[in-house]
Amino acid sequence: MSKVAKATIGLMIATILAKVLGFGRELVLASSYGASMYSDAYITAMNIPLVIFATIGTTLATVLIPMYFEVNNNLGEKEALKFTNNVFNIVVIMCLILGILGLVFTDEIVKVFAVGFKGEAFEVAVNFTRVTIVGIVFTGLSYLMTAYLQINNNFAIPGMASIPKNIIMIASIILSVVYNPYIMIWGTLLGMAAEFLFQLPFAIKNGYKYSRYINIKDKYLKKMSWLIMPVLIGVAVNQINTMVDRTLASTLGEGSISALNYANKLNGFVMALFIASIGSVIYPMLSKLSTENNKEKFTESVVKSINSVILLVVPISIGAIVLAIPIVRILFERGEFDARATSMTAIALAMYSLGMLAFGLRDILGKVFYSIQDTKTPMINGAIAMGMNIVLNIALVNIIGLPGLPLATSISATVCIFLLFINLKKKIGYFGQDKIIKTTLKSIVSAVVMGVVTYFGYNLLSNTLGTGFIKEAMALFGSIGIGALVYGISVVILKVEEINIIVGMIKSKLNKKNKSKI
Repeated sequence: MSKVAKATIGLMIATILAKVLGFGRELVLASSYGASMYSDAYITAMNIPLVIFATIGTTLATVLIPMYFEVNNNLGEKEALKFTNNVFNIVVIMCLILGILGLVFTDEIVKVFAVGFKGEAFEVAVNFTRVTIVGIVFTGLSYLMTAYLQINNNFAIPGMASIPKNIIMIASIILSVVYNPYIMIWGTLLGMAAEFLFQLPFAIKNGYKYSRYINIKDKYLKKMSWLIMPVLIGVAVNQINTMVDRTLASTLGEGSISALNYANKLNGFVMALFIASIGSVIYPMLSKLSTENNKEKFTESVVKSINSVILLVVPISIGAIVLAIPIVRILFERGEFDARATSMTAIALAMYSLGMLAFGLRDILGKVFYSIQDTKTPMINGAIAMGMNIVLNIALVNIIGLPGLPLATSISATVCIFLLFINLKKKIGYFGQDKIIKTTLKSIVSAVVMGVVTYFGYNLLSNTLGTGFIKEAMALFGSIGIGALVYGISVVILKVEEINIIVGMIKSKLNKKNKSKI
């Protein structure tokens, strides 16, 4: 148990460091290029290889782990390593083919991903994409190294793998401002290579030995290909949604893709910090309880996990809506990132925040279904949400412009959550619906009260302290602190059960400290 706890803590620390640095990269890009032609082209070029192979890479990594253990149990460690190299070499060949096709059809690919790009913006995007498309090979191999390290209970190194990549990318963005914008795209390619090369020595240390082995008739490889499809479709949904959002954003004028990207990254940064740790702990626990057929504890764990997400995310969502403009202004508005870019990014952030709870619950509910060995339900619901998102994107972008894209994403994610809850009820019956509804209503009431107090608190502090970066930051953090206090008091008054768990943990830690002093 202590090993699991240490691995979880190590992964959490690594994830936080990586996410902070990744968000820092977005800040540097925003400061250097704002919401401009170069930032739009750069983000488009970055996302093309991500959409093309990140989906396949994530799926391969997900399926490789259980298949490795199956081969290891049936045939031994030597054959398991042989199987890993078989997958490794096939992925290399597949990546090379995709890379060559990408270089040949770069113009056509960019037209699909950024249909609104014309003239110089299109030319820059094509040139940038020709560089990043080569990185597909490194991206694919990086996912496999991550899976191999996780098989060997090494979670911290994969969590830190993006740190050297982000450092290189940040340095290249800064240098590109001084010398040439193309430096940042070559730095990005170098960063993609660094992500793989950083993990390789640790994989070798954990027993990985490369061999030139390919066998497409291998029965375990065939089984793996069957397992891949449901996971592939499920993972592809988010990537396709992102691609559609950015494609439509490219038709809305210069800076639209950048504004959407910055808002999405900010939303994703918050979600990663607060939801990732819950998800990483709940999945093995639910899988174990499901295997033991312990329905009572399984239901109890589902309720606690979902309610914990609700309790954390609802106030963050309301707070992000109320304080969208000052948050974006404090974080981004400097250098080339002007008031116009702040306005565009803030409204996108507010629209994404409407679906923040749905995004968080989708990850948790997905793990609940995977724990009961149901991969089809999340896949089907994800496909429904994707179709709805595309239809709403087209409808709303014609009515309200840029804000319609994140709003469509939020609406489709929310509908997806309701469908997942309905399917979960059909699948296992009672899962604590009444308790979840009570906590949701109490959290919303508390968060609305918090939102009102936070809004007026920020305005009062802002008017009292005056203008300037430090004073604005003080007003922002001061209002956040007041809001958090109000929310905490509200949920205690309304007797939200999960608060007792948090209070109990604090009391337990204080008691341990007092005992150690005695």
